[in-house]
Amino acid sequence: MGIVNVTPDSFSDGGRYLAADDAISHGRALLADGADILDIGGESTRPGATRPLVAEELARVIPVIAELAADGAVISVDTMRAEVAAAALTAGARIVNDVSGGLADPEILTVTAERGGAFVAMHWRAHSTTMQDRDHLHYPGGVVADVRAELELRIEAALAAGIAPDRLILDPGLGFSKTAEDNWALVAGVAQIQSLGHPVLVGASRKAFLGRLLADPDGVPRPTDERESANLAVTAALAARGVWGVRVHDVRANRDVLAAVRRLQEAAR
Repeated sequence: MGIVNVTPDSFSDGGRYLAADDAISHGRALLADGADILDIGGESTRPGATRPLVAEELARVIPVIAELAADGAVISVDTMRAEVAAAALTAGARIVNDVSGGLADPEILTVTAERGGAFVAMHWRAHSTTMQDRDHLHYPGGVVADVRAELELRIEAALAAGIAPDRLILDPGLGFSKTAEDNWALVAGVAQIQSLGHPVLVGASRKAFLGRLLADPDGVPRPTDERESANLAVTAALAARGVWGVRVHDVRANRDVLAAVRRLQEAAR
């Protein structure tokens, strides 16, 4: 899943693809590099980000979705709003990728179900402005077990809204109300999320826990665009564990990793 941020303030490439033409060109480049899905979003969910108006989000993503869907691309819309999800599905999107898992706007589940879309339910506890507050970082049963239990509730809500079981995807939500240690535990324990019986999508690409891992001797995190080597190792580990998908910025490099993992698996048979 290749990332197309049509935003001015995303943590990695904010503003680079805000213009529709630039976002469309970037989407086409990701497809050429081997992306199976393009995830198009008009709202930054980095820690501390403020939400755009609904009209702003619609104006950012719908022209991009319509153009790339007309090219034949499989499009996922990254949104927490039912109104945006509905417009995106009408414009040609096939997947709704909701970082709140339907908690921010429960109507998004019904909209997705009625229009036959697939739905990505991510683990989430709060909006960007407060998601890293101490209260949201408490996992008394352990982060993997608690994330699994909270995702079970999102499964129940999605199925109750009419989303078909085979059109539901789970995401453990790396970086959302998680410490760096929590993120590593979730990558290592992804099999427990997979045991819920739905495909699992993981988005580790360029996130802060990788920057902290690669910090310089003074403790300054590695810049966002210099974290890809660590992300590729995470992709390799996730591929070996059989996850359904990875959400990434650098599609070509991650495709190369997947090819190598698959070849090694073939050689081991």
